[in-house]
Amino acid sequence: MLESYMNLNIRRVLSFVEDVWEDGATRVEEPLRKAAVVFVLENPMAGTSGADLRELIDASPALGEKMGRKLVDLMDGCEVQSYGKGGLVGLDGEQEHANALLTTAFADPIRAQIGGGEAWISSFQKVVAPNTPIDIPMNHKDEVYVRSHYDGMTIAVPNGPRADEVALIFCAASGGRLNARVGGLTHEEVVARKSAR
Repeated sequence: MLESYMNLNIRRVLSFVEDVWEDGATRVEEPLRKAAVVFVLENPMAGTSGADLRELIDASPALGEKMGRKLVDLMDGCEVQSYGKGGLVGLDGEQEHANALLTTAFADPIRAQIGGGEAWISSFQKVVAPNTPIDIPMNHKDEVYVRSHYDGMTIAVPNGPRADEVALIFCAASGGRLNARVGGLTHEEVVARKSAR
């Protein structure tokens, strides 16, 4: 069923959840949860080039609100420690169509639902044929220099995006890499700094 939402037509919603118990070297008692939400939209700018993108930016907070609710459901009570976003644009669109839908205006409603997020959100967009995978980079939600949380998710949209579609992707994880050991600032230190303010 097609859904109209703030003048943007949502054609499909996809969800991905991965619980990582072991990485080959380390096994944990509680798994690292990674989740991704994908909204596949009809691209109202398909077939245009250089058009004003203000309408996409203005419509994006409502998408962020809805995507945030879905993401919280997928995390199922797990703390969100890291995040990332991205977009796949069908061949009749341009990369900027995804960028316009993924600005801070889109992301702030998600930040509000996952308990904040002071760090910028890693992001990647590209124009693709259907079924093309994308690697969404992720970083710690409050401090980008927490090296243990440099990670990502690989996402592909089955049979999409079509030429006249944009797939928006938001990923989150409940922690860093299981066997992270390259040093640097830790999640616990970031939490302590925030508590001391």
